[in-house]
Amino acid sequence: MGLPFSQVPTWDDRTPIYVISVAAQLAGMHPQTLRQYDRLGLVTPSRASGRGRRYSAYDVAKLRYVQHLSQEEGVNLAGIRHILELQSEVEDLRKRVNQLLAEVQRGVGVSRQHTQRSRVFSAGPAGDVIAMGRQQTTTRWIRTQPLELGPR
Repeated sequence: MGLPFSQVPTWDDRTPIYVISVAAQLAGMHPQTLRQYDRLGLVTPSRASGRGRRYSAYDVAKLRYVQHLSQEEGVNLAGIRHILELQSEVEDLRKRVNQLLAEVQRGVGVSRQHTQRSRVFSAGPAGDVIAMGRQQTTTRWIRTQPLELGPR
């Protein structure tokens, strides 16, 4: 009868399923071009147990993008590599920002629930950090001498 629908593995666009000939056909390229892009590190497919290349739907879309940049935008392969590296870096940074935002949101929720644990900090006269109580006030440090600003 098979697995119930809830237990069927889901397919995502990064699952390596296409052999090189199928991926080349889907991308509208020659398989040798895919091998060259793999050697150059532009589109690196997964490897099957027999060392054969396996491309995902994401890889095929990336191949089409590389082809677009090369043929329609006139970007050379070194420029394409640079563009792909920058896009990957931006994607990684976006993921990190989302992680940090989630941590901040969790922290805000925790601090609202446990206000007695929250801390207030102040800067001392030497620039050191001083932990303050919630009701405690700071002493104002008034500079009696003007600051010396080095030679002009």
